[in-house]
Amino acid sequence: MARRASTTAIGSIVDADLSEVGAGKEGWLVSNPNLLTALDTHYVAIANKSIVIVTGWSSGESDRVRILPELSPIEAEYISAIEWLVFGDDVRGLAIGTSSGYLMVYSLEGRLIHRQRIYFARIIKLRVRGTKRDLQHDTSSEEVCVVLPGVIARFDGSDIQKLLQWSIRENQSQFWDQNQSEPVGTHNSHAKIPYQLWNVNKYGACADAAITGVMPPPLMEVQSSQRYYCAVTVGEDAVISAFRLSEDKSRSLVGAILSKVVPATFSTIASVTKLLWRSDSQTPKAKEEKIQSFARASPLTCLKDHPRKGEKLTLSPSGTLAAITDSLGRILLLDTQARVVVRLWKGYRDASCLFMEMLVNKDTASSSSNYYGAVKSDYCLCLAIHAPRKGIIEVWQMRTGPRLVSVPCSKGSKMLQPTYRRGTSVCSFHKNGACHPFG
Repeated sequence: MARRASTTAIGSIVDADLSEVGAGKEGWLVSNPNLLTALDTHYVAIANKSIVIVTGWSSGESDRVRILPELSPIEAEYISAIEWLVFGDDVRGLAIGTSSGYLMVYSLEGRLIHRQRIYFARIIKLRVRGTKRDLQHDTSSEEVCVVLPGVIARFDGSDIQKLLQWSIRENQSQFWDQNQSEPVGTHNSHAKIPYQLWNVNKYGACADAAITGVMPPPLMEVQSSQRYYCAVTVGEDAVISAFRLSEDKSRSLVGAILSKVVPATFSTIASVTKLLWRSDSQTPKAKEEKIQSFARASPLTCLKDHPRKGEKLTLSPSGTLAAITDSLGRILLLDTQARVVVRLWKGYRDASCLFMEMLVNKDTASSSSNYYGAVKSDYCLCLAIHAPRKGIIEVWQMRTGPRLVSVPCSKGSKMLQPTYRRGTSVCSFHKNGACHPFG
């Protein structure tokens, strides 16, 4: 009896010209640490330090867009993170993070829609996911999380969605009115989108982080309308650490004193300096760019286990589970609400993880397919683990279930997950450009 294949080819980019990002060499997708990839339902974005190539990988999508972000040669700025922004079926854009802390949003046509500095540090990761607005009401929204070393920023997805919708309308109006004087994106590229910023470097600079969702306020605290978020970070000093993020920007007494005394002191020194050193030639100075103040971040717990170091963090769609890879080849499954490690895998060095849903009750689904088909109870949350040294992709049932499938994966492959809003599939992106999802 022939062995049933667990992969099905549904797209390919073998015909796309990707030589500018290193295609054509063996293992080009995984050998270059500066190569970044982001997968959408119809497009794939591949970037190196200075250029982004967007091309269609599904059937019927073969457009190729070349994006050259404006980077500062003085700061040796380069592209450090990319991610798709998907809101519905027709609103999407590409988010690019740089080593100087800039967040840039581009349209599918490669037009710059927005540019904003988040913080004076390298952007490590961009995350987009759906969230519930509160614990009482079943209303959902999207959030965009920006991760920097020791810093987390959060954008409300509705603000970015409005920006992308505005760009689409402007593009359509410019198409019908060629005499429009103002170019598309001029207004929004300079405006600032409101966001929240937290300092989470109490246990050292983080290598990866994520906001897992809304959490209740601390005990004995007066109830208010502000929300609290839970953040999980991984890094060298602490393998795992958790923080309660508040929307309140009030700081401690020492911080309040410093915020008042230090500027006044420098102002006095500057006034005395001007009196002592009068100068006839006044040279105008460029206005310093200001970054908004940090909101309050309270540490909850941390796991230190030297010499183990946290490397990568993968969050489940609901945010209740997180898979964390470390430097000892282990994968820790963390319950983000209880902040307890509930499962551990060993022997997976250089592994990458993705959460997915998989049909588990196949017999029940097949027997009822003539009438109702597969229902939600037939599917189960699973964790896909790509072990490049073993050359396999394994799918494990969460939280304590068995291994459901093991798929051979050739050398030079990379596992990607489309930026879905609801429902995800896991893809093994091979060195020849073929994409094989399974599930």
